[in-house]
Amino acid sequence: MGGKIPIRWTAPEAIAYRKFSSASDVWSYGVVMWEVTSYGERPYWNMTNRDVIKSVEEGYRLPAPMGCPAALHQLMLDCWQKDRSERPKFFQIVSVLDKLIRNPTALKILDTTSRLNSPLLNRNIPNYTSFASVDEWLDVIKMGRYKDNFAAAGYLSLGLVMRMNLEDVRRLGITLMGHQKKILSSIQIMREQLICSNGPGIHV
Repeated sequence: MGGKIPIRWTAPEAIAYRKFSSASDVWSYGVVMWEVTSYGERPYWNMTNRDVIKSVEEGYRLPAPMGCPAALHQLMLDCWQKDRSERPKFFQIVSVLDKLIRNPTALKILDTTSRLNSPLLNRNIPNYTSFASVDEWLDVIKMGRYKDNFAAAGYLSLGLVMRMNLEDVRRLGITLMGHQKKILSSIQIMREQLICSNGPGIHV
């Protein structure tokens, strides 16, 4: 009945066609899970609503927050399936959470390779370890505007980039929080890909 839609928490079909259902509620629940496990970070950080809609439509999904159990992030990814019929029902979510509570050791697994193995994301995350240069990597993640910043600071190889942390990124003069997060998220995925593939061609 009119009114504004909370874009960052809303399923794509609800944004596009105003189709609200239990399945779209499941999507929103996944975003709330992400907020809780990230200790209250803003979903999609400083991205505009338009960028959020476009990114989600293209297959981007929020990465696992630092320290997030792999099982919980996988549950979030299940909630964010583009096809609403493939999302879990709430009773299934409750069942998964109940099993995790009864088996807390499963929550100690912080390996986020589930993100890399997810069919949802495999099509959308390039193999960063195959890139030949820092410039190529920045172009792919659409952060090419910072090429000179990286070069001036001496980050001339992906091996050096993979050692970077938040303070290193800030020292480059990258002040937009959304851009900081995007770069750090890409670096984290690159590290995971290196571990999974034994790092062909790249040494850290």
